[in-house]
Formats: sequence, structure tokens, C-alpha cells
Amino acid sequence: MSLAPIQPTAITGFALCNALGGDVRAVRDALFDGRSGLGPSPIALPFDTAVGVVATPLPELPASLSGWTTRTAQIAALLLAQLDAPLRAARSRWRPDRIAVVLGTSTAGADVTEQAYKHFLDHGRLPDGYDLWRHHTYGAILHAVRELAGASGPGWVHSTACTSSAKPLASAQRLLAADLADAVIVGGIDTLCAMTLRGFHSLGALDHAVCRPFAADRGGINIGEGGAFLLLERSGEPVAILESVGESSDAYHISAPHPDGLGAALAMTRALELAGVAPADVDHVNAHGTGTRLNDASESKAITSIFGAEIPVASTKGYTGHTLGAAGATEAAIGIISMLEGWIPASIGAEPTDPSIEANIAHTRLDRPVKRVMSNSFAFGGNNVSVLLRSA
Repeated sequence: MSLAPIQPTAITGFALCNALGGDVRAVRDALFDGRSGLGPSPIALPFDTAVGVVATPLPELPASLSGWTTRTAQIAALLLAQLDAPLRAARSRWRPDRIAVVLGTSTAGADVTEQAYKHFLDHGRLPDGYDLWRHHTYGAILHAVRELAGASGPGWVHSTACTSSAKPLASAQRLLAADLADAVIVGGIDTLCAMTLRGFHSLGALDHAVCRPFAADRGGINIGEGGAFLLLERSGEPVAILESVGESSDAYHISAPHPDGLGAALAMTRALELAGVAPADVDHVNAHGTGTRLNDASESKAITSIFGAEIPVASTKGYTGHTLGAAGATEAAIGIISMLEGWIPASIGAEPTDPSIEANIAHTRLDRPVKRVMSNSFAFGGNNVSVLLRSA
């Protein structure tokens, strides 16, 4: 079944915050230099692993949102401050009720609730000021972003594990196509918490050291925290173009990908078909590349089945860790950096590459023009999203 083409969408701004730094420039510099941001966990754990920590000082929220203060909301404020200029321009073009907010997260305010529960165990009561709705829920981050951005259009939050912040880009294109919005703030945020660290450890998916996607001796993932926002508009001065978003759900296994990457391949194929783009027109794949044995092998098969074995492939999770609900938007934003500056980041730690990996893994930074990037995000349950971006 063929898919109807979709209208390309202007990306008029983007923002980043993760273990590499608190803004686009800091993240860019670390990627350019091949410097990882992974290090020791600030959360006490009964096992060894590396994590990606946001070390940048976070801003205070305005008085109107003081009761909504969480690490997640403060990261959102930091990201929106980076988008100040394009957001001001958007608000001058569009009514507030025509500016939508579609976000993704997997942990939401779990870190705050963990701290509140520890306080309860130690003192027999929850800490003063703790509020489940304002501190824990998906709606809390949505409320904070809409308030800070001055956006009162449609709004919701995706929570589809590791594709949570990639799916909002597809939602944004649908909102614009349906004439329900003129601009959409999309992205995602996740913060470190014991639940995800212990949970992935129990699955045997965590590397005890710094993760090494696609490497022969890779041992699993590292968890990172951070966020990324992108501003999509019906018209405006673009920094990049969102051509299409391909989605699939193969439901092969609750936590493992299909061994031949069939669902991943379908998502990439759909992205190409929606955009009317041939595989040969794509210059780089920013891989999901988690560092687990199963993901890297199946994704390599999926990529080579569509693009062949020549297209440069890199995973940037060796820099930031797997930021879970923020990964899709983070890696799409990194793809924009590649197109703006004309280089592909090295997939650090990937050498020596697993000999069963047929994809062309970039072991060093590749300085070359980049017109199109495919950014992959794959999640538990076979939820697959591939974002196709084009240079402006």
C-alpha cells in the first residue's frame, strides 16, 4: 500500500541540553571533538554503570510556576530560553491558540517521587510541598511548557518509551496538515532516576562501563538525562526541514527487536515513501544504536537492507547515554547540526566493530556535505520511528 506524500515542515529553531552541555554550542563542540559526557552515577546503586548527567546549572521557574518546580520543568525552561528568538517571531506570526505543544517523556517526574518516597520512609510523611499532579505526571511538564512558551493551542504528551520524543514530530505534521495549529513546539525530556537504572539492570541491558554501540565487545546501554525541543512552523525562516516521519509497530517482543529488523526497516521505508525520497538521496543515518547485542545487530540489518553498506552510520549514545524519552528529539537535533555544519560525528567506542555488523560505522568524524539525515528511534514493544530531515 502506497502512502500519500506529506508536506515538508519548516524547523525554525532547536535547543539541546544533555551530558555534553546546556546548549546547542556545547553539545556541538563535544560531538565535533569526539568527547563523551558519560561518567559516574550520582544515584547510589548496587552495581557499576556509567550515566549521562546534566551538569549545567538550571534556571529557577517564574513565581507563577514555583509550585511546579522539578528538574524536568527546569530543563524545559533552559531549552525554551534557547528558543527565545524563534518563539518571539512565532508569537508575532501566530495566535497563542494556534501554537501547539506536543512532548514526549518516559520518566516524567519519577525522580521527584522517588525522593518524596525516601522522605516518607525516613520521616513517616511526604515532604512539604510535594504534589503528585504538579511534580510527577505527564501533564505537569505539559503545563509548564505551555505556560513558559505562551502557547495555548492543542497539547499532549507521548509516552512510548524510547520513541516518546520522536513521535511528536509526526503529530506536529498532522496538526499542521489538519489546520489545527500554525506552529508546534515538539521534543522531550527525561531525568535520571533509580527506577530506570535498576530496571534496565534487571533486564541485563546496562553496560557496567561506558557504552560502546556497534563495538565487538559492547555490553549494553548507559542511561542519560536531558532534553531537546524543536519549533515547527507552517512558514518561517527554517534552519532545517522535517520531510517526513515513518512509523511502525511490529510487536515482535516486549523488549527485544525483531532479529532481522523488519519493523525498523518498515519505519525507514515509510519515511522515504512519505517524502518521495530515494535511499540514495540520504547522506547519513543517526542510528538508534543503543549498544545492546540485539539492537545493534538488528538495526544494522535494517539499515543495510534499505541503504546498502556504504551510507555512514553513527550512534551518538556513546556521548550522551540513552536519554530514553528525550532520545528521538535529541538525535534529530544532532542531525540538524550535521546538516548545518557539514560533518558526521564519530560513533565513539565502536572500534573494533562487531564483524557481524555490516553497516558502515563512522569511526572518525567525517567532514562532508550532509543534505539529508535519517534519525532512528526504536522502543520496547516494537514501536519504531524514523525521522527524515533535509537541509534548508
